[in-house]
Amino acid sequence: MSVAPAAPREGQTFHGASRLVRYVNFVKLPHTVFALPFALVGVVLASYRAPVTLRQLGWVVLAFTAARFAAMGFNRIADRQLDARNPRTAMREIPSGAMGVGEAWALVLGAVAIFGWSSWSLNLLCLALAPVALGWVFFYSFTKRFTRWSHLVLGLGMGIAPVGGYLAITGQWSDPWWLLLALAAAVMTWGAGFDVLYALQDVAFDREHGLFSVPAVVGERAAVRIARGLHVATVVLLAAAGAGAGRGWAFGAGVVAVGGLLVYEHSLVHAEDQSRLDAAFFMMNGVISIVFFGFVLAERLAA
Repeated sequence: MSVAPAAPREGQTFHGASRLVRYVNFVKLPHTVFALPFALVGVVLASYRAPVTLRQLGWVVLAFTAARFAAMGFNRIADRQLDARNPRTAMREIPSGAMGVGEAWALVLGAVAIFGWSSWSLNLLCLALAPVALGWVFFYSFTKRFTRWSHLVLGLGMGIAPVGGYLAITGQWSDPWWLLLALAAAVMTWGAGFDVLYALQDVAFDREHGLFSVPAVVGERAAVRIARGLHVATVVLLAAAGAGAGRGWAFGAGVVAVGGLLVYEHSLVHAEDQSRLDAAFFMMNGVISIVFFGFVLAERLAA
């Protein structure tokens, strides 16, 4: 009697059966490294206008982590039936039976409460904007059902991070007014670009189930070109943000480093060869955000 092979474990997940491991895998907690450094970039840029305390820094990190936890958990709930049909995602916590929907909702609502509490602890502007931010990142979970540009919706959700970090410290919009818009757009195009690449692995599944993504709609080759165009825009927008903030050599060097790392990332992924997609997606994007934050922080410390 033959036994069907178990579904493969998804990338960037931890082995183990403990509740802690289950919760970490449920929201892909290591992926927090993607946008959290950009939230801290917002904090550093804000520090030129207002002093930063350790208390504020702690609330920013907690607010960002809770918001991301809530958004990712909501996405897992919304997509649980699709995940169960996709061999790549069938072993996720809800479709595999490792976690019930009720438990997932409890985690999401707990994260929402922590995000609201953290936002209130920062300032009234953050509290007022908290529902807008959550509404947007929750909305993302449904967009793949009706538009190929769900990648941009996800990217803009990530782009909220530096804006939130800045507003958490200053309590007011940037001067010049377009600085935060340029920074948010840079993160949006960066996130959307690597999400387009990530979607390459689900082209057949998306087409079969009537889901929209750039690769499923336009094909793998065109999708890779679109991702490259988005990442060119990332570099241009980061440079514009640096100019708007009046930053100097280190910020500029950070932009150059991001450009170089993105070139390397794209050298790892081709329409015909996605064997190194995990390295391009997780390792390189984590490196990009941390390296850029390091340059921005170094310039601030040298000021």
